[in-house]
Amino acid sequence: MSFLIRVQLPDSPGTLGAVATALGAIGADILSVDVVERVGGVAIDDLVVELPGGRLPDVLITAAESVAGVEVDAVRPYAGVLDTHRELELVEDVAAEPNDGLAIFTEGVPKIIRAGWALVITFDSDGAHPIASSSAAPTVNRLELPWMPLARATVLDGEESWVPETWQELGTELAATPLGKPDRVLLVGRPGGPMFRAAEVARLAHLAGIVAVVLPD
Repeated sequence: MSFLIRVQLPDSPGTLGAVATALGAIGADILSVDVVERVGGVAIDDLVVELPGGRLPDVLITAAESVAGVEVDAVRPYAGVLDTHRELELVEDVAAEPNDGLAIFTEGVPKIIRAGWALVITFDSDGAHPIASSSAAPTVNRLELPWMPLARATVLDGEESWVPETWQELGTELAATPLGKPDRVLLVGRPGGPMFRAAEVARLAHLAGIVAVVLPD
């Protein structure tokens, strides 16, 4: 079974190699690595790791944190491998079929930023309601969103009163960005975490900004 592990580690030569060695010692196979963020001498990395059957994911935490200075932010099941170069492919897909572009974009975003789901929400005189959703997105007809219209990409507090109870129960981390205009927003959820880092939100905003150019009004 494959797992996505988010680790914080000293941004120094050899540390990631030491983590890889520790994971290899328990029979885990690293399939891919993505650098999420580097700041203040600390690196935030996402690793997709395959663990032999019968092993509990807790052993991944123990192994990784056996390396000095390493902390595991989250471990969750993950299908597939990391692919950090799909942004261009997604933009091309949207541009090729702009009339279906909103649906194509919403379905593709979670695969790029490793979220569980995505919704495109519009805000009008009747309030906020979704106009596109990824296949794994929760079903909602209307939401009370006090932060809309949205001026810029941001991380949202998953425990605020507007967040549906089921999302809160799953510990859903949330981020949002305008999609071409403040009253059309891309909302992404990551049930069970990890939290969205500043670099991920910036990446989301950049992608939304590019796609908004080719989306029909």
